[in-house]
Amino acid sequence: MRIDIFTLFPEWFNWFFSQRHVTNAMQAGSLEARLFNYRQYTPLKHGQVDDTPAGGGAGMVIRVDAVCAALEGVYGADCESVRDRQPVYVLSPRGRRLDEQVLAELAGLKKLTLLCGRYEGFDERVVEHLSTGEISIGDYVVSGGELPAMVLVDALARRLPGSLGSEASAMCESFSRELGGRLEYPQYTRPADFRGWKVPDVLLSGDHAEIEKWRRNNLR
Repeated sequence: MRIDIFTLFPEWFNWFFSQRHVTNAMQAGSLEARLFNYRQYTPLKHGQVDDTPAGGGAGMVIRVDAVCAALEGVYGADCESVRDRQPVYVLSPRGRRLDEQVLAELAGLKKLTLLCGRYEGFDERVVEHLSTGEISIGDYVVSGGELPAMVLVDALARRLPGSLGSEASAMCESFSRELGGRLEYPQYTRPADFRGWKVPDVLLSGDHAEIEKWRRNNLR
């Protein structure tokens, strides 16, 4: 899977792409991630990509011509046609909420483009004419699309071959089909007794059938 991320702050992703499961997926060849800075393609002087809101108001808005130029510079095609070749999603609090269904749909793609906004967001014509749609990670506002993009890529990377140390790790975690879409059961480890707070006896019994039953009964 190849994910292209357009952003004003590509350096933000240096830490994220050094994380083990992401690196594992990249080394396994199941994930390729590319970063592109709008400023490197803008047709405006001095790397300008934003302007004041039409009609007035606070903040700045990322210009449609700057985004168009970036898409055309990277893909070598008219910016309106890029979404016909691969899905182009804007990270926005207005978007479709990121959940297991959305992730399942995206995980089946071979190519994906993510547009990270800043300031007051994008000129609406970016959403209307250049994107496939919008994706949100929750009903709140963060400073830009970079963190939501990391959340999305992180969740996708976990689904790709070679990402996790054990493929079983993703089979029985929260929202998985194995758990019926429910939240995972509580987890414990050593010490078995800490300040009187004890690990449930059944988990120490060695009786795998009873342990499995306890776990199923304690899904959330």
